[in-house]
Amino acid sequence: MTGRRRALLVALAGALSALLPALALSGFTVDDALITARYAHHIARGLGYRFNAAGPVTDGVTPLGWAFMLAPFAAGGPLAALAAAKAIGVAAWTLAAGVLALAVDRASDRPARFAALLLVPASAPLGAWSAAGMETGVVAALGALAVALPALGQALAGAACAGVAAALRPELLPFALVVAVAASAAPRGGGRGEAAPRRDHDGQAEAPPRPARAAWAHALAALALAGAPFVAVALTRLAIFGRAAPLAALAKAPDAALGARYALACFLLTGPVALVAPLSWRALPAWPRGLLAAVAVHFLAVAAAGGDWMPLSRLVVPALPAVVLAAAHVAAAADARATATRIALALAGQLFVMVRIGPTAARVAGERLRVVEELRGALAGAEVVAALDIGWLGAATAATLVDLAGVTDPAVAALPGGHTTKRIPAALLDARGVDALVLLLAEGQALASPWTASRFARGVEQRLARLPGAGEAFAPVAVSGVPHLRYVVLRRTGAEGAGAAPR
Repeated sequence: MTGRRRALLVALAGALSALLPALALSGFTVDDALITARYAHHIARGLGYRFNAAGPVTDGVTPLGWAFMLAPFAAGGPLAALAAAKAIGVAAWTLAAGVLALAVDRASDRPARFAALLLVPASAPLGAWSAAGMETGVVAALGALAVALPALGQALAGAACAGVAAALRPELLPFALVVAVAASAAPRGGGRGEAAPRRDHDGQAEAPPRPARAAWAHALAALALAGAPFVAVALTRLAIFGRAAPLAALAKAPDAALGARYALACFLLTGPVALVAPLSWRALPAWPRGLLAAVAVHFLAVAAAGGDWMPLSRLVVPALPAVVLAAAHVAAAADARATATRIALALAGQLFVMVRIGPTAARVAGERLRVVEELRGALAGAEVVAALDIGWLGAATAATLVDLAGVTDPAVAALPGGHTTKRIPAALLDARGVDALVLLLAEGQALASPWTASRFARGVEQRLARLPGAGEAFAPVAVSGVPHLRYVVLRRTGAEGAGAAPR
C-alpha cells in the first residue's frame, strides 16, 4: 500500500469516527446557541451587532466574530443561523479529526497507538458539541489542528490554530501557549513515505535538534501566533465595549469550588484517564510531555474559570483531541496491558455518558423548537419580554428581550448574584416597559393558583414571583407542554391577551 493511500485511509477512518457520533447527537443544542443566532440575524438585516433590533450594541457573544461568520446564512431568521452553525461545526470537527488520525498514526510504529482513536467515537461531548450550533465544534477542530499539525511537521500552523481557538474561547489561552512552546519538540517531516526521522528506544520519532538561535526564534514566533489573536480580541473589546473580558465573565462570576468539581468530573468522564500511566515523566519524549502539560493546564484553567452550567463538559471539549494524541504517545511508551486497562477505564466513563445522557441530549433541539411553536402565539403583540432563557425566545418573537441573566445586558450583568440568581429590582421591569414575563417552572411542578405561589426553576424567577404586586401586575396566559421545559408566559394586566386562561 502506498504512503498516500495509507494516509487517505487513516484520515478517512478518523473523520468517520467523528462524524458518526456527531450525526447521532445532531439533535443537541443549548439556549445560548440561539442568542448568537439572533445577533447573526440582525447583522444579516443590516441592523448591526445587536441582540435586540432597536437596542444597543452589546457584547453578548463570548467568541467575538462568531456571529459574523453565521450572518451570511441568517437572513431567514435565528433558526436558519442555528442550522448553519450546526452544519459548520460538524464539518469542521469531522475534517480536523481526519488530520488528528494522521498525527496518531505518526506517534509511533506500535499498533497500540490506534487504541487512542477509540476515544473519539465514544465521546458524547465531542459528538454533541460539534453539532450544538455553538462555536464549540469549530474550536474543537482548531484544538485538534493545534496538536496534529506540529506532529505532521507544521508547528507554526498548529500554533496559529491554537491562537485562533484561544481568541474564540478565552479560557484556552494557557493551553494554546503550552502547545505552541511544546510544538518545537514535535517531529519535523520524516513521516510515512518520507525519510525516516531519528527515533528513541520506544520507536517514537524525535525532532532533530535546531541551532540555538533558530530554536529561540521559532519558539517566539510560535508564542506570538498563539497569543496575538487573544490580545487582538481583548483590545477590540476594550475599544468597543470598555472592557477587555467578555460580558459573560461579569454576568457569570467564577466559583472556585464549582470549578474544581466540574474539572474533576470532566477528567473522569471525558477520556483523560487514558493518560494516567505508571511510567516516568522522563520516559516520554518532549513533544508528548508537552501535550500532557497542555491538557493539565487546560483543566486547571477550567477549574479557575468556575466550570460551566452547560451539560456534556463543554469547556474541556477543545482539549480532548490533545488527550487522544497524548494517549497514543503514552500507549507507545507503556506496557500493552497497562494501555488496555487505561483505555478501558477511559472508555467506561465515556460510554456511561453516551448511554446515560446521549439519548436525552439528542432530543433537546426538537423540544426547544416545540416550545417556540407552542408559545409563539401567546407572545404575539408583546413589545418587551423579560426572561432568563432568551435564546429560544429570540426565535419565537421579534420583541425586545430583557435578559435576566445579564449575558447580553451590561446593566443586568452588573447586578448582584449569579447569572441565574440576579437580584432584579421591580423598578427595572417598569423602567424597561416589560409587558410580558416568561418563567420556567421547577421540575415536575404545575402552575399554582395564584401563580405567584408556583415553584420556579431558578432563583431569579422565584424572586420575581415574590415581588410585591407581581400577582396583580402580571397574569398567566400560556404554559408550554414540553416535559422539563414548562415555561409560563405572563402578560401585564391590561395588555392585549392578558387574563386569559393558560393554554
